[in-house]
Amino acid sequence: MTQRALPSTLARYKHTFQKIKDEKTSNTNFSRIPHDVYKEILQTRPLPMREEFTKESKLSTDTLEKIEYGEGKHYVPQTLSDKVAMYTVKALRVLPDTYFGKDHYMRVVMLETVAAVPGMVGGMLRHMKSLRNLSEDRGWIDHLLHEAENERMHLMTWLKCLQPNMWNRFLILGVQGVFFNAYFAMYMLSPKMCHRMCGYLEEEAVISYTHFLNDIDAGIQKNGPAPAIAIDYYNLQPNATIRDVVLAVRADEALHRDANHFFSDRLAAHKEDIETEVREIAQHEHHHSNA
Repeated sequence: MTQRALPSTLARYKHTFQKIKDEKTSNTNFSRIPHDVYKEILQTRPLPMREEFTKESKLSTDTLEKIEYGEGKHYVPQTLSDKVAMYTVKALRVLPDTYFGKDHYMRVVMLETVAAVPGMVGGMLRHMKSLRNLSEDRGWIDHLLHEAENERMHLMTWLKCLQPNMWNRFLILGVQGVFFNAYFAMYMLSPKMCHRMCGYLEEEAVISYTHFLNDIDAGIQKNGPAPAIAIDYYNLQPNATIRDVVLAVRADEALHRDANHFFSDRLAAHKEDIETEVREIAQHEHHHSNA
């Protein structure tokens, strides 16, 4: 999920750290940072999830528009728990639709504070299960934690475009507190239902970002320059716009939609060992490529 920081950033932080040493601040908290912790924080950065954003060449608007996101893609509920998950998400959408309306920036800020919760809760509880059962996780934890980080990066991006007022900050605090605890409790009872619910949540996220995009194209929402954090994270062109960022984030949400529906299906089939299957597929592909 991480890679080396940019050389300019590395040089800047080395200068700062050397300055602290030169001032002989031996009794400050800064001087007690373990060297490896300092080095790790300095040299790492969040890494995108989709392979399109990790290539060497910077992405243009045309490239972003060609990323397949599965327009209108919807998982038809198969069981009672699937229906409960779907209608719960539909009901939860009513409040932001009513409260935020066409305020897309505040809507996506609220959306990402919620969307970053499931991956962290799922990853944490899978981690605890691995410890408790004295067994390998087999491919879930890394993806779920990466998903949570990816959603958090969406939030950090949109916060460069909007600073919520005090009331909305209190609203975020309340929504996060309720949703985290409810999702945590539900994941303990039914991980399958939780991943299905998250899949439906991401379906709605794709719809929300499509509405955002449509309003930019219609001139209802201003299309300004993309925040630097998004240009760096998604490997965009230096002159990228908000519209480009919306396209990139929508592609992420589509990935989360498909991944969580997949996880729910695997839990329903009692086939949780994804890692072994992936390695077998990779070996098979390697064998054929060398044949």
